[in-house]
Amino acid sequence: MKSEAYKISIIIPTLNEQDSIINCLNRLQLLRQLAHEVVLVDGGSNDNTVLLSNSLCDKIITSEKSRSIQMNTGARLASGHCFLFLHADTVLPDNIHELLSKIHNIENKWGRFDIRLSGHHWLFRVIEKCMNIRSRLTGVVTGDQTLFVGRELFYKVGAYPEIALMEDIAISSRLLNYSRPVCIAETVTSSSRRWEKNGIIKTIIKMWSLRLLYFFRYDTNRLARLYE
Repeated sequence: MKSEAYKISIIIPTLNEQDSIINCLNRLQLLRQLAHEVVLVDGGSNDNTVLLSNSLCDKIITSEKSRSIQMNTGARLASGHCFLFLHADTVLPDNIHELLSKIHNIENKWGRFDIRLSGHHWLFRVIEKCMNIRSRLTGVVTGDQTLFVGRELFYKVGAYPEIALMEDIAISSRLLNYSRPVCIAETVTSSSRRWEKNGIIKTIIKMWSLRLLYFFRYDTNRLARLYE
């Protein structure tokens, strides 16, 4: 598909993101000028997330509270050839349009970006490197790495499994049955607020414990409660 013909739909699931949503959406306005679209799917925020987003999105949708359900809802109402699922506290590289336009037949491809965490602690640099290496080796993409997937492939694998947690790992497993991800070395910058609030080492242990429990088929609703 020629770069001038393809369209990206940036799908953002939100829940009480008033502190980060303006910075996120401001960085997407050039993409809107290039005829790409921004679709925000809110899970019932009780702050000013939706109000602040009104003039900065092409579509604002209200959905049941669940990241997987919100992203699937956004995809159903999006019109792009490629869906890019973006967390509200993550910032895309400025040249996102050029990066994705280089991917031949993007409707049938999927991938992610390298990640950089916003914090300055030296441990964040180690965590980033480990996350990026792990993703290249396993092909598993986390939501913080900003998954993108072509429309045709997204529906071929059945969209996101509508589970309470680990939906990013679940869809990666489905997508790996078709191809390895395109791993883009340009970085997205994701907020380190959860790590800083709860403690870096404690958060590492918690996240790997949740993944281990998921591997052993622990109920995802219980996992979500542990995560929160």
